Amino acid sequence: MFGRLNHVGVATPSIAGAREHYARLFGAASVGEAFDLPDQSVKVCFVEAGNTQLELIEPLSDASPIAGFLARNPAGGQHHLCFEVADLDAAITDLTATGARVLGTPRLGAHGTRIVFLHPQSMGGVLVELMEAPDGGH
Repeated sequence: MFGRLNHVGVATPSIAGAREHYARLFGAASVGEAFDLPDQSVKVCFVEAGNTQLELIEPLSDASPIAGFLARNPAGGQHHLCFEVADLDAAITDLTATGARVLGTPRLGAHGTRIVFLHPQSMGGVLVELMEAPDGGH
């Protein structure tokens, strides 16, 4: 059901500082420009990391779920894994049939495609994002 790993979400208190750090690790050309996602109360930036991406995420306000994560982890850290699926609605149906807890309803994510999150209790303690991708990562 799950396709390829699309990205690893990394919460950070400072996109500017994180961009500099990852530019040193992966090269400046690998680090994209930051942009705001006001609907999700976050600023994001993608880092090309070979066979996947890192999504750097900074809260835009104290109401952002990322602000809560950073309150517990002030230096930031790994926030979620994002896997591609060919059909998001079918994946949700299949997962809920197995008892998985879906958080909210599908919405547009940073890549401009439909996403939804799965509760960590349903995924072995890891917050998982599902992202609809036409080829499902294959």
